[in-house]
Amino acid sequence: SSSNSHSPSPPSSSNAFSLVSSEQDNPSTSGCSSEQSAKAKTQKELFKTLKELKMHLPSEKRSKGKSSTVNTLKYALRCVKQVKANEEYYQMLMINDSQPPGFDVSSYTIEEINSITSEYTLKNTDIFAVAVSLITGKIVYISDQASSILNCKQEVFNNAKFVEFLTPQDVSVFYSFTTPYRLPSWSMCTGAESSPTECMQEKSFFCRISGGKEREGDLQYYPFRMTPYLMKVQDAELAEEQFCCLLLAERVHSGYEAPRIPPDKRIFTTTHTPNCVFQDVDERAVPLLGYLPQDLIGTPVLLNLHPSDRPLMLAVHRKILQYAGQPFDHSSIRFCARNGEYITIDTSWSSFVNPWSRKVSFVIGRHKVRMGPVNEDVFAAPAFHGGKIVDSDIQEISEQIHRLLLQVHTHTHKYILFKYTFSFHSSSEESIGSSEGLCTPSAGQRQYCSHYGRFHLQRPDCVLLPADQLPRQCHQVRPIYVHER
Repeated sequence: SSSNSHSPSPPSSSNAFSLVSSEQDNPSTSGCSSEQSAKAKTQKELFKTLKELKMHLPSEKRSKGKSSTVNTLKYALRCVKQVKANEEYYQMLMINDSQPPGFDVSSYTIEEINSITSEYTLKNTDIFAVAVSLITGKIVYISDQASSILNCKQEVFNNAKFVEFLTPQDVSVFYSFTTPYRLPSWSMCTGAESSPTECMQEKSFFCRISGGKEREGDLQYYPFRMTPYLMKVQDAELAEEQFCCLLLAERVHSGYEAPRIPPDKRIFTTTHTPNCVFQDVDERAVPLLGYLPQDLIGTPVLLNLHPSDRPLMLAVHRKILQYAGQPFDHSSIRFCARNGEYITIDTSWSSFVNPWSRKVSFVIGRHKVRMGPVNEDVFAAPAFHGGKIVDSDIQEISEQIHRLLLQVHTHTHKYILFKYTFSFHSSSEESIGSSEGLCTPSAGQRQYCSHYGRFHLQRPDCVLLPADQLPRQCHQVRPIYVHER
């Protein structure tokens, strides 16, 4: 659309404007300059709003012509309904019980929140703190550092809902991770017996946030690692307390830009299903690939690989079936980062074979980046906005892999009943065995070991595993007995 008022209205927007103008009263008199001026102003505001809405539309949903405006309005309506539904759900939760059971939820004033969060914001210029009401969704407090990180004025946060600053596709992720009953209490996480770092590792998630600034016609969103806590905030105006979600938001930078992630630390893990769909993505992948976990989970693995490397995955999965849980290395593959460029990764593959069905339940990949992208900003928008398409090649190879992994593994194994107590080490091989290497498990590692916990026998803390399938991350195990199958 053109900003020139003398140019004819574009077809895609004229229909929308006619809807607005038809709702207005049209007096019988004509030629009134004030009416024409008001009409032109309304039309200009409408075009401006449509343009801004289109900026929020995900790249894969964008199109040209009339369908562009229709798709934009439908997407906006869906987002509004989603936000409204989540707000109603929040209110229902909070009304049913004045306080989540089992929680020691302390109350803080705005001044106290500013004081306790400054411990984090002053140490790291990429972190800001924000308290969001669990009733209204509005921002109750936000640290001054937020405006400089998001490149906006502090006033934009006044009386605003926090989800308004999130990219639409991340709104549902935000709500799912900030459900009141799932939030750790700030007072519990900062007590003498637990550190905030442990809670940050346990509950963090990722979202993209914008301060409203544009770049090349699109809203500029920045990726953040969000760590939520539950607290009560004393409202000075209403003279009452309200439940709030306190979030520590840390901006994530590309792992290839300064300060760079060392080459030997550029490691992340993924799991995928037998039909080659991402099941879990390690958070360490975010600065290396540019994708947030929710961008990849539920999508075909082959969709993100170089077309020439996709047939290699069939050979990889043949070997996965052959090795039945034992890790092995295979030839490197090229993975498409978010900015559209390919990185080369070396992968150690493994799998979990269900000891009862003897079929592969899921596949684990431990990936190490051998060669990064030419454009080191992996969070940059791709030059091509058409989106990825699942073509017949991807569908065919995925089906072949699925049929392959439906086969029953027939090798004999020693199955050992382990009492499992998991402690995790960082990805650095050098740190294994040292106390410095100990860290809290990532979401992927927690899910990885939870699969083992499903196969309980008579004792709730025991699990039956093939001797050659004990995962490397699981330490401090005690064998109880050996069983041949």
